Amino acid sequence: MTIAVRQLGRGRVTVLSRMRIRFRAIIRGGLAIRWAGGLAATIPLLALLFVLATLSIEGTGAIKLNGLHFFTGTGWNPGNTYGDTVVTHGVAYPIGASYGALPLIVGTLASSAIALVVAVPISVGAAFAIVERLPRHLVSIVGTVLELLAGIPSVVVGLWGAMTFGPFIAHHVAPVIARNAPDVPVLDYFRGNTGNGEGMLVSGLVLAVMIIPIIASTCRDLIRGVPSLPREGATALGMSDWECARRVTLPWVSGGIIGAVVLGLGRALGETIAVAMVSGAELGAMPNNIYSTMTTIAATVVSQLDSALTDSTNFAVKTLAEASLVLMVITLLTNVAARALVRRASGTALPVGRGV
Repeated sequence: MTIAVRQLGRGRVTVLSRMRIRFRAIIRGGLAIRWAGGLAATIPLLALLFVLATLSIEGTGAIKLNGLHFFTGTGWNPGNTYGDTVVTHGVAYPIGASYGALPLIVGTLASSAIALVVAVPISVGAAFAIVERLPRHLVSIVGTVLELLAGIPSVVVGLWGAMTFGPFIAHHVAPVIARNAPDVPVLDYFRGNTGNGEGMLVSGLVLAVMIIPIIASTCRDLIRGVPSLPREGATALGMSDWECARRVTLPWVSGGIIGAVVLGLGRALGETIAVAMVSGAELGAMPNNIYSTMTTIAATVVSQLDSALTDSTNFAVKTLAEASLVLMVITLLTNVAARALVRRASGTALPVGRGV
């Protein structure tokens, strides 16, 4: 009996020793690190797939019933949520419910486009000024201010836009633009009633204020990483500061600048509370000029979710899920296009610039 117990104990010790040896081999061989890295790399992908799957499943009924009208219609009518329920194609919805997201999609894209048009030149110019023009004792101060601006809560920026910035634009800037804009196609979009401080132009400018720190700080770090030798060589060849920046610095960091712009665009596309406070939150109407009130997909989701929960058929919530899915697809397509542009810019940009 004693011999059997001793043999059993030795067997357990042997198994434990083998497990320890294997564990040490895994750690020394780097397998644990590779497994942990692989798991960490798959988590964002799994999270993205989970969100897509959740929105798709939740919005299936709305996608089936709304059809293509959701992308071409302009009306946004939740119907009579206290009346009878209608069932079509197995989907229950209130009487009179009809949803069209075209104004939301146009508002999202237009306000983000205005933000980029304003923010990109200012951000890149500010980055060049910080790196190449400002004295050293001011560089750290301006850089700190940029980082602080990037951290301001959206609701604070939205409140500033609604109470101060929007009325200022509507009363002092927009009337000048509206009076002097030519009455010709495209440019006549800048004419008309300038409103009271809420609308597409103010929304785009507020978004520009929010994304300028993001783009500018990223571009600043990129420009700092450009080696001094190519710039000194360009200067020695007689190039001016502008030519050096255009032919040397910008080609060198063009891929990174595109990435920074995409970061800002992602922030603009998904911004919610600030846009909801300055856009006017008008549903079911296309903007007739750049000053018209409008809304975006994100702002509509946050403003309509409370009332959508009162729909006993849950069709309104399903429609908001469909709208969120559309916004997510737009964001993903934007990122895919940006990656293609980054690859193209990285493949064509020369280290010393074209023409040197």
